[in-house]
Amino acid sequence: MRINVQLRAFALVIAATLCMGANAQLAGGNYDATAASQGAANAKAGPRSTPPKVIPVPSEEVSPQMQALIEAPYPDYFNAAPKDADEWKALINRRAAPTIAAIPALAEKLGVRIESTQMAGVHVFIVTPKVVGPHNQRRLLMHLHGGGYVFGPGEAALPEAMLLASFGGYKVVSVDYRMPPDFPYPAATDDAMAVWKELVRSHPARNMAVFGTSTGGGMTLALVLRAKDEHVPLPGAIGPGTPWADISRIGDSYETNEWVDNILVTWDGWLGRAALLYANGKDLKDPQLSPIYGDFSGFPPAILTTGTRDLFLSNTVRTHRKLRRAGVVAELNVYEGQSHAQYGLRPEAPETREAFGDIARFFDQHLGR
Repeated sequence: MRINVQLRAFALVIAATLCMGANAQLAGGNYDATAASQGAANAKAGPRSTPPKVIPVPSEEVSPQMQALIEAPYPDYFNAAPKDADEWKALINRRAAPTIAAIPALAEKLGVRIESTQMAGVHVFIVTPKVVGPHNQRRLLMHLHGGGYVFGPGEAALPEAMLLASFGGYKVVSVDYRMPPDFPYPAATDDAMAVWKELVRSHPARNMAVFGTSTGGGMTLALVLRAKDEHVPLPGAIGPGTPWADISRIGDSYETNEWVDNILVTWDGWLGRAALLYANGKDLKDPQLSPIYGDFSGFPPAILTTGTRDLFLSNTVRTHRKLRRAGVVAELNVYEGQSHAQYGLRPEAPETREAFGDIARFFDQHLGR
């Protein structure tokens, strides 16, 4: 353990040295040479060329807790390439185990109660805070978890639902939808739609919001598109956090934030493989797979959250702009230095409380009572 700590400390020193060296090149005599070579490389219209660089950990307006996430190394599975269903399941379970083990302590810390049940034949968790806000007695949130359509089975999907239940004082129904490798598209969206139809039978749709991060954000958008098509009442508001709105490799930040985002890292790793596994041969531009290609007119008010290093920054920006162009009330929060969904990874970080507080207030503003 001590050796690992020493190695990590050494790596940080080397990174800092390289960063200072790169900055010195720009500030010192080598800047002129860099400027000349970059000017020549970008003298014609076309793809942009950039020099190699080391990006320091941001400190201004970033808490120490979030800095620790931003400087963390890549996850060891970022380039995982499971060869068959058994290997996918082994990876899924390995990732899920530590999160599931931490759920009881997190529930106690956040002051929430978790109930496992069935709704419309779909497994769900009901997350209830110790205190439901006075304006939230007749309100309900539906949660769709992230995980690239493959990660986050069972209780492993719950942290985000627990955070909003705790920080916002809302009762939350978290959908444990079916996933690959056993259940590819459209199983996940079928489950989400079944639960939503069940909820609107007993609750006014205007009093409910749907939210989720990453895959959950994309599924939130897909759910609204499908509800429109099937003439099912729409939620009063939605919270698609850093949504996987385009599951193909389209969007500027798939390039600009590749190898910078230390959560997703690159589409060409496990992420793209999961996209193809879930799509199961379907067109990746199908709006139920990539909802950015759907019609956003008539959507409920939406709040979106991302970070400047997020591989899905463009997914989020494109979604926000398309909502605005459709005349939808849409709010966009972008956090300095954060990679994909890091605003939800450390409950004690002030950015986490801020992000989920903003979502809770947005819902309070737009939901019926």
